[in-house]
This record gives sequence, structure tokens and C-alpha cells, in this order.
Amino acid sequence: MRVLEVATYRGPHLYASRPMVRIQLDLGPLEAWPTNRIQGFTDRLLAALPGLEAHGCSYKTHGGLVLRMREGTWLGHVIEHVALELQKLAGVALGRGKTRSVKGRPGVYNVLYAYEGEDLGRAAGRAAIELVHSLLPRELQGLEGLATIAPSLTDLAPPLFDLKRTLERLQAIARREALGPTTRSLTNEARRRGIPVQRLNDQSLVQLGWGARRKLIRASITGQTSLIAVETAGDKALTKSLLAAAGVPVPRGAVVRTLDEAMAHAEWIKGPVVLKPLDGNHGRGVSVGLVTPEQIAWGFEQALKHGRRVIVEEQYFGRDYRILVVGGQVVAVAERAPAQVTGDGQSTVAQLIEVVNRDPRRGAGHEQVMTRIVIDDQVREMLARAQLSLESIPAPGAVVTLRATANLSTGGTAIDRTDVIHPDNAAIARRAALTVGLDVAGIDFMAPDITRSVRETGGGIVEVNAAPGFRMHLEPSEGQSRDVAKAVIAELFPPGARSRIPIVAVTGTNGKSTVVRMVARIARQMGKTVGLTNTTGVYINDERILEADASGPKSARMVLRDPTVEVAVLETARGGMLREGLAFDRCDVGIVLNVTADHLGLKGIDTLEDLAAVKSIVTEAVSRRGVSVLNADDPLTLRMARHAGGRIGYFTLRGGFEMSPFLQKHVAQGGLLAALEPSIHGGELVLYDKGERWPLMHANELPSTLNGLARFNIANALAAILAGHGLGASPTVMAAALGAFTSSHAENPGRFNVHDGHGFRVIVDYAHNPGAMRAMGELVAQLRPNVNRVIGVVSIPGDRRDEDIQEMGAIAAEMFDDLIFRERPDGRGRPAGSVLSLLTEGALGAGFLSERIHRILSETRSVEAALRMARTGDLVLIFPTAVDAVWKQVTAFEPAATASSITAAEPGLAHV
Repeated sequence: MRVLEVATYRGPHLYASRPMVRIQLDLGPLEAWPTNRIQGFTDRLLAALPGLEAHGCSYKTHGGLVLRMREGTWLGHVIEHVALELQKLAGVALGRGKTRSVKGRPGVYNVLYAYEGEDLGRAAGRAAIELVHSLLPRELQGLEGLATIAPSLTDLAPPLFDLKRTLERLQAIARREALGPTTRSLTNEARRRGIPVQRLNDQSLVQLGWGARRKLIRASITGQTSLIAVETAGDKALTKSLLAAAGVPVPRGAVVRTLDEAMAHAEWIKGPVVLKPLDGNHGRGVSVGLVTPEQIAWGFEQALKHGRRVIVEEQYFGRDYRILVVGGQVVAVAERAPAQVTGDGQSTVAQLIEVVNRDPRRGAGHEQVMTRIVIDDQVREMLARAQLSLESIPAPGAVVTLRATANLSTGGTAIDRTDVIHPDNAAIARRAALTVGLDVAGIDFMAPDITRSVRETGGGIVEVNAAPGFRMHLEPSEGQSRDVAKAVIAELFPPGARSRIPIVAVTGTNGKSTVVRMVARIARQMGKTVGLTNTTGVYINDERILEADASGPKSARMVLRDPTVEVAVLETARGGMLREGLAFDRCDVGIVLNVTADHLGLKGIDTLEDLAAVKSIVTEAVSRRGVSVLNADDPLTLRMARHAGGRIGYFTLRGGFEMSPFLQKHVAQGGLLAALEPSIHGGELVLYDKGERWPLMHANELPSTLNGLARFNIANALAAILAGHGLGASPTVMAAALGAFTSSHAENPGRFNVHDGHGFRVIVDYAHNPGAMRAMGELVAQLRPNVNRVIGVVSIPGDRRDEDIQEMGAIAAEMFDDLIFRERPDGRGRPAGSVLSLLTEGALGAGFLSERIHRILSETRSVEAALRMARTGDLVLIFPTAVDAVWKQVTAFEPAATASSITAAEPGLAHV
């Protein structure tokens, strides 16, 4: 059994619409060993993981997986379920997975399963393989490639598989990756409402929504939380003074720096006092019920551990409540009890604490509903006040209070009291939150009885907290759970508020970069701030913020995180989709321009049908109210309509009387179509929708088409028109945008850039596959009557198949009078000169004369040679790798250096 490949999908991908881990396994000889042939395997696996009994599998009922294993299923399928079960045992319950055989590769399977944290997902997959492997008979064992999945588990070598240790490590990974209860509740509520969620760091910073509509949260701190309010809440003395001035009941007290000051103020208060750090939180350093000088001195020492200044204030008596106020409204109330144990007459206090901490609801810090009780000086002091110690044995039923404060973070418990709070008390809490200025506030409230007004019973507010935790309200120890996250998300995104910006995703073999720029121009014409990604970089309006091949999901996420972007227009290449899926869960417009032979033989994509399946990921992710844009002149894109989302909009260069019966019916039924209809001036671009017809412009009015001759850019413009229509642009706006869109290097670098400054015409275009070359060949055929010679500088990436490289040479032979073949600098796995040889074979096989073929490795020298060959009236086509450098070389060329011919004797140049 070998691990061949691992992928972590973060968005919709080739196999499903949700994030998944994919492990490609080659079972090798184990292909002949389904589970029913491996004696005792099923029983051994169930003994290790009894939870697998509950997996319904395809039977969708308890015990379904076990039935499948006893009937006989492949080990890849078993590994899928084991990976899910291990994640569940680590604390993350998930239920989606699938295992599929790889077409044409017997014994090879893609094992896919859902995950929440990427590290845990991959580690669970590795552990699943190791566990299954360890349960095989010795003669069937043999395992390779595990290090590619989860290097953190590399020391677990089968068959010495330690399940207990593995689970501990998986649980540690889960804890490290998990969001805290408060943040998790907010992200879950956001997802429930369809709001996109992106985690921005490995802590609790999360983005909700896209682009200009995004909101940030960090636990219960939101992007709308005032810094002044947070700082005010952190200064307890200032908070008390503001609340007192607003008529809110607060305890008397003062801020001190020395023990003598603390003693003096305690004497002035005349009663039990509370000492706490001025800027503390989570109950740290708080001591209550202090009366004697010794107690006050001890409390002062505890407070100083957490701050330089200490508050001395009167102690309110009663019960401790936390009132959660969101947007000025009380949404939850919890009564908090301090950490405590109940005696059984036999166990010591230390033993009782150990028993309480075994409660599975308790964990370290904030990871669980409750926190384990930690024995420290505060606990020992409380016990001493009750004349007890950790070794004392309390009587049966005796309650031993272990802490002075009731914070959950120190082991306290919570009882829901939301429905019984007195209106006066709720009004006091609301006024406190509004006075401090917090949008989300945790009000610490002391009262004998929350059902009665503290204006009658005494009591009031002892603290106002920014970033309050939600644990006690989400899962109280007793009482009803409160969906407090719903209120916070409603404040961030009120009913009717949108969290998403329009996303246009463009894919296809050729034309992507041009179409995204056309669509961006339309959106700009609408007055929108546009985030654009393509192979030359990431752009916000006219500013390139990143120079790179930015056609993958990482760059798309950069745009979707930008707080200024109102429309995202994303070139979406096959590589990124195969590597990690899409950067978004759904888009508003998904465009597939064409599917032609390119990148075949890579990453398991061997046929045009395979490539079409990858491209269709974009249209399958189109939202219900969105638009899928498909090329009606391409049979492979036409077939995608069956699974595409939203409305279907077709574009075609064969409109009018040439329109197919299928498209005629589509239009007659009110369908969406953009077509080039025959007319003078190179044809007319027309939009149809819901029975209406809008003529936009003539083809020769598109500057990007060289007076209507470049039909590939007419097709690109039609696709852009459908995208613009999906964005809500009017025909007038779209015509104005496309009428101003040029093919200049400044506006669309490397895509049909024309230079006429040397007495001959130079076209620089990034055509790098047979489909793009054929499109350029059609243009050359139309230009040929008006030019002398046609000279080409041609190359193709080395990672293409031999037949694709040869085909490129053959197509070039039909287009040019003189050919210069060059190679790309990296070679992409091929030795120097091999691409030149294959291109040459293709050209010679098409009947091209060998003396008209020149081969130069260097791009710079090949461009220089072509420019020197050219004479007045010639046409030079250059297909570059370094687009900017080649364009600079073209524009800087001095025509006086032009020679009538080149010879094989020149350095770096050779005839065939």
C-alpha cells in the first residue's frame, strides 16, 4: 500500500463542494484483499474503534459500515471512515466522506473525507492508514509515502501502532487548532446565515463576509467595538465613576498603590471589602470578604501579582450574575457559582476536586463548557478561612467553596436566569453597557435575588467587561441554553444587510486574462471598486498590489479580504482548483470560455473530458440567483449546462441566421444569450434576455479586435457582456466600457499587444498552447494579404506532452514564413534543447522548409533576431514568457539595425 498524493481542499473542488482532505492510495497487492477476505480484520478494527458501529455508510443506518466490511469492501473505503472516527474522538464530529477508484489505474483510490482543522484532518488521515495497516496480517503489510500526510506523526511506525498515544496527539492538535467557544458560536451562526467565514490567524481573528462588506471579530470583540469603550472597561475605577454619574448602583471604593492606603480605605468602608487589580480580568487576583488586617494584607499581595494598582471597594452581598448585553439589549443572564465540591464523608478535598475535574465537560482554559479547578493559593486561602485544608474530609453533603469569585475560568458553574431577571435590573445593565460604550458587554451584577430590583434589595454592578465569554450562556451547567451568537451576528449584519460582494470567476483554456480585464472595466464603469486577479498580479482598480501569477485561490482570498473591494473579478486557473479548490464557496457569475488541449497528462488530467470536469467546478459553484456563462461554440463547455448553477447564459460567434436551433429555442424561451450577428463593420454584438434584444456595438468598435479581425477577442467581449449583465450593468454602460478597452500593454499586458512603430507590425501575445495558436492563425490568415512576410517566435512550456509540443510546431508551420523556436528558461523538467527538437519535428512534419527554421534557447536573443529579420511591411508575432521584458525590448528596438537575413553563424543561433 502506497500513498501517492495528498491534497487539502479549502473550497469547492473536483470531488465535492465542501472542504475535504484527499489521499490517493495505491493498494497494490491489497487490491485483491477486500475486508471479508482478511480474517478477523473487521473484529480487530471494531475492538480498536467501537464508534465505527454507528457509521451508516451507504446503508444510512446504524451498523451500515460494519455490514459493508463483512460483505467485503476495499481498504481505502475503510480508511475514509477511520479518519472520520479519529477526528470525532479528537473532539471534531464530521460525517462526510467518499472513496472512489481512479479511472484507468487499477488498485488506486482517492480517499476523501471532511475536516475542520487542516492539521487535524491530515494527521487523522495518516493515523487512519497506520491503524488499518497495523491490523493487517504480517504477510499483507508494507507501507510507503506516509510522510507526505502528517510529518508530526512520523515516529508512529506500523505495526507498532499506539492508539492511545495517537489519540492524545490528535486531541492536542484539535485543541491547538480549535476556535474558542465564543468565536466558534459566532462563526457557526454566521455560516448558518450563509455569511462567508475566513480565519485570519491561528487565534480568534476571523473575517465575516467578503470585501467591502466584511466584518472582523476576535472572540466577542467586533469591528464595531469602540477602543475607548474597551479601555474604559479595563479601567475599573473610571468605569465605576462613569456608572455612578449615570445613576447606576456601584460599590464605594478607591484605587490604592500601597498596603497602608488599602488598610485606610478598608477602615473607611467599615465592612467586608473586595480587593482586585485595577485592570485584571477572569477573576485573577480578586479576593472577597476581607475584614482583618491580615486578610487585607494577603488580598493586597494577591492583587499586586496582576497589576500595580489595586481597587479596594465595599463588598456587595448576594448572588453573582453575569448579564450579557448586545446592542443595548439584554440577551442572556447567568447566575454563577464559585468552584466548589460536596463532601461524601470519605474523600479529602483534594480527592473531591479530582473527581469534579473528571467531568468531560471540564477542560483546560476555555476549551470546554467548564474549566477544571486548579489548586492554587486562592484555593488554600479559602479553605483556611473555613478552617479546612486539602487533606480535610468534609461531612456528607457539606458544600466546600474553593474560590471567592464565580468566574467559569476558575472552575465556576452557571445557571441560566434569563427569563426571570427583574426589568429594573435589566435596565441598569443596559444603561451600564451604553454608558461605557460597548456593543457587546458582560455585566457583573451582585444581587440577593435577580428577580427583585436591586434598588429595593441592595446590590448593583461590580464590573463591566469587554470581550465577555459566551460559554456560560451557550451551555450553562443548569437551565436553558441561549443562542447569544445570533444577537451579535444580527448586530453586525442586520436583516437585509448583505455580507457578500459580487464575485465573477473566469476559467477556460484561453482568454481568461483578457476577459477578467474586460469585466473589471465594465464594473469600473458602473462606479465600483474592483479587485482583479490574473496571471500578472493582483489589482485593486488600477493599482497592482502584487506582481505574480495570481490566478489561484491564494490571490483570490487576498482580494476577498480587501476592505475596499466592491466587486471581485477572479481569473481561476486549473492548477489552483486541482491543488486546493476554489477560494470561495459560491460565486455570482461563473464563466467557462473554452476547453482545448493544454496541461494534459498532469495531476491525473489526461483527457479533454477530464479538463472540462475541472473547469466546470466554477459553474457548479454559481449561486442560485447567479449566472453561468458558457461558450455555445465549444461542445465541451456546452455540456456543462447540465450541472451549472444559476441561470445559463450562452455566447456565440454564430448568431443571426447562423444560430443553432438549440440557441434559437433558448432565446425563444426567454433565455440569456450574447451573440455576434452578421452585419457590416465585422458584425454586431447583441444581448438577448427575457424576450428582449439589445444591440450593443459593432465588432469594429472594439479596440481590442484590430478593427474586428481578432475574433477571439470578440468572443471574449461576448462573455464579458454576459458577466456585466449578471452584475446589473446596462447595455449602455457595457458598450462604453468595452469601447474604451484596448489591447495595449499597459491595459492588458501580453494579450494581443500591437506595436506599429518600426515600419513593420509586431504583435506580442501569450499564446502558449495549440488552441491559442490556432486562434492567432485565424488572425494571421486575415492579415496576410496586407503584409509581406510573417515571422514567428514560438515556444511552449516543457511540461506539456510530446504530442502537444509537436502540434504547436505544426500549427506554427502553417502560420509563418520564418520561424524562430526558443525554449523557456526553466525547462519544466526537460533537458535543454528537447523542446526545440519537438517543435522542429512538428514543423518539418507539416512540410515547413528546414532552412526557414531557426532555433535559439534564449528568449532575449530570439526576440532580437526576429526584430532584425523584419523589414518594412512584415508582421512579427512573438509569444513571450517574460511579457514585460519582451515588450520593453520591442519598444526599445532601433530599426536601423534591421538586417535582411540571419545566418547560422551568429552566436546562439542555429538553422536546422
